[in-house]
Amino acid sequence: MTPESDAATRYFDAISAALKGLDIYMRDERSTLYRHDLVAKVVAEYIAQLEKSFSSWRNRLAFMATFKISRAESGFPVFQNVLELENDRRQAKQRLASLPEPDTLRAEMADFILRHKEFPASLQQSMAERLYLEDIKDGETFGSFSLAQTVKVSVNPKTMRPYYLVHWASYDGSANLPLIYMATVEDSSEGMIRQLVGANGRLNEKVNIPLPVEGLLNPELAHRFDDFTEKSSAYTLSPATIAGNLDKDFAELHPKQLRRVVLGPFYSAGITEHNSTVSEVLAKVRKPENAWLLTWTVQEVYSKSEKPGRKGLWSSEPASEEFFINTDDLEAARQGVSAFEKHALIPHEAYQVLYAAGEAQKIFKDYEVHILSNGQVISDV
Repeated sequence: MTPESDAATRYFDAISAALKGLDIYMRDERSTLYRHDLVAKVVAEYIAQLEKSFSSWRNRLAFMATFKISRAESGFPVFQNVLELENDRRQAKQRLASLPEPDTLRAEMADFILRHKEFPASLQQSMAERLYLEDIKDGETFGSFSLAQTVKVSVNPKTMRPYYLVHWASYDGSANLPLIYMATVEDSSEGMIRQLVGANGRLNEKVNIPLPVEGLLNPELAHRFDDFTEKSSAYTLSPATIAGNLDKDFAELHPKQLRRVVLGPFYSAGITEHNSTVSEVLAKVRKPENAWLLTWTVQEVYSKSEKPGRKGLWSSEPASEEFFINTDDLEAARQGVSAFEKHALIPHEAYQVLYAAGEAQKIFKDYEVHILSNGQVISDV
């Protein structure tokens, strides 16, 4: 792609509209995730980071024409773009120091135009690079991996253990998909129980926890938890596998629920090639800015029971979770989840074209469809 190409413009316009529509849906009190308002808030924060990333990639094209998307698979940028953006953020201040100040660049551009009667392309690129670096040096983009944050702390009155709602995210390098993780984890560490559980079986009122907290709230396990999540966030790992490994690797942590939001695939007319039927129909949409389709999947695995630990004279065994996998649903069993939801967001004009072509029912089978129209999202169509 080059900054002059219609394809680049159409792609960035389409993905921007899709992410704005997804943000509207997530913040709508009628949306599925809004029933868990904290979950919706977490997802919305990562969507904002993705929007920032795409804005930055678009600005980067003004001086460096290197941007590739996974046209035949996810429809999202390839992993190398994510790494380049992270590298640019780390070097932003250093690179800005080597570039002339904006006023100096403007003066040099004006002088060049007056003396040479032509456009100062190299100076324009320097200005574009400066604006790009200024924009990303403090901005929060969607990285290859985001360390966990604890956003909720409470107490399970049945087990008398504190539990945490923790979230983290990764950009899968093989599937080229943004992944968002949220886990509800009980902590049986004696020190954390003494500190957090009050005599009444509720969260100790004397403990002031300024949420969110960077990392797992338990400081003794925080670094190990970061290492685990970074190594265990691949798309190829099922939620059941990740939750099971977490349960095995941490004797004091008891994962009761793990939720993963897989953003994508994304379809854009004339750009992506991963579904010929969708591509052919979207190509008939009159307005290019409405010729797209964004899908996402919400996967969930939860513990149906906990096997008590055993302490003996010669051996011991920690408590372990028994995760429910819905084997009555072949797709749920294949994904390794207790339950899942498949969603699709599409502009009203594109949905009308799909419907008129008789393809809507086939394409959206098993999907919850959400239609973006006049800045609002209409669901249950």
